[in-house]
Parts: sequence; C-alpha cells; structure tokens
Amino acid sequence: MKKGFLIDMDGVIYGNDILIPGADVFIENLQEREIPFLFMTNNSQRTPLDAVNKLSKMGIYISEQNVYTSAMATASFLSFMKPNGSAYVLGEGGLITSLAREGYNLVNQRPDFVVVGEGRNFTLEMVNAAVDMILSGSRLIATNLDPSPKKTGWTNLGIRAVVAMIEEATGKKAFSVGKPSPVMMRSARKYLGLEAKETVIIGDTMDTDILGGIQLGYTTILTLSGISSRESLNDYAFKPDIIVDSVKDLDLEEVFNFHNKAFA
Repeated sequence: MKKGFLIDMDGVIYGNDILIPGADVFIENLQEREIPFLFMTNNSQRTPLDAVNKLSKMGIYISEQNVYTSAMATASFLSFMKPNGSAYVLGEGGLITSLAREGYNLVNQRPDFVVVGEGRNFTLEMVNAAVDMILSGSRLIATNLDPSPKKTGWTNLGIRAVVAMIEEATGKKAFSVGKPSPVMMRSARKYLGLEAKETVIIGDTMDTDILGGIQLGYTTILTLSGISSRESLNDYAFKPDIIVDSVKDLDLEEVFNFHNKAFA
C-alpha cells in the first residue's frame, strides 16, 4: 500500500527555532526512500519559501512542494466556496500571497469574506472596519484558531484572541479552516495525492494534529518533543496510534507494519 506523511513542524522538527535531534535524519530517510511527505503548518503568515529557508538553516533541505500552510488551505477553500471572490484580510505574507494566487481580490470595502490570519501589522482601526463589514453581510473566516501561548514577551496574540474580539463585536462565529478542521486535513492529503488509508500524520499536539487525524481515519503518531506530554494523555477520550519521544525514535518499518495491520 502506498503511504505518505503529513508532518507538523514546531514541536516535531524544531523547538524554539532549534532542530530537534534526529529530525534531519528522519526527513533524509523519507527522501532517500522516496516516501511522499508534507510539512503541514497552521502558521498562515509564513509562505512555503519561508519554511524552506527556515529549515535549510537547520540542515533540512526540501522544496516548496513539501510545505502546506493554513493560508493555502484557506485560499483553496474560499476559491471553492466562491471562485474569484473578494476578501478583506487581517493578516500578512503567506495569506495574502495564497489568496492572490487563487484569483481572490483583496478589497477594503464590501468583501465577500473577512479573513483573519497571523500578523502584527493590522490595527484596531482595521479590526473596527472588519466588524462593520461583517455586520453588513461579509462572512468571517479564520485561517486557524490557535491560542495565545500565554508567555511574557510573546509578540503574537494568537488568532483565537483576535477572532474572539471580532466574534464578540459582531455576534457572528468564525469558520476556521486550519488544523484540526477536516478542511485543511483533507486538502493537505489531497495535495499530497493520498487516500485516507494511505496517510500518516505526525504531530506534538493532541488538540490539533492527533484530533484531526483521528477524525479522518489517518494513522496518528504523537511526538512528546513539543506541547503534549505523556501525563496529559489521560485528559483526552481519544489516543494516538503510536507515541514516541521524538521523530528520531520512529522506526519506519514498525510504522508501516502497524499501518498495514490497521487497514488490512
């Protein structure tokens, strides 16, 4: 059976911009064996090229085709919902680029959608404008609903905090495209050319990667090198198929044997 990997980045491949030991060897192994893989990130600010450049500094060499972001998933979703529509964007970089590539018009009045992504350059005045647009009929989209890390010195509020402010001001709920939404989980799989039974997802977060993978029937691997800990697993009614301390501990043959038995 053909198999491929959807791989989270922060907490799986690196932490605090430092390579997790053995992650480079794991990716090299996938490349040598020509096993398809995608780095899948909720960060809508980053373009695929940004991710390529970031990883190259850590000794991991990939192409832009190996990266799938929530910005790409959002642009694809909106293009399906309303081809060649319009959007007012609270976000930067990768989100703006992805929407433009899908033929979306970025406007400052009467948009079809208000789209919220990561960013530090939009102002409260822009948020107020977005609120008025939504109250006038525009629909609210979030690239993801990642929470704030709640750490001093952190320069990114987290999209959930920004979206919560807009939801309170409008009385409208945002539709989130990013992980663990099936929208992104499914579109990433299709981008890689896989069926659900051929897909293995690796992540460090029970609430996003593992939850999303379980909902769509993927084989799920939790690494303990990021957010989730072994002690926290009892807080969840679901569990990953495989748990490892980090990707360096992954035995591909063991993964494939487990995968084949699960879908036999």
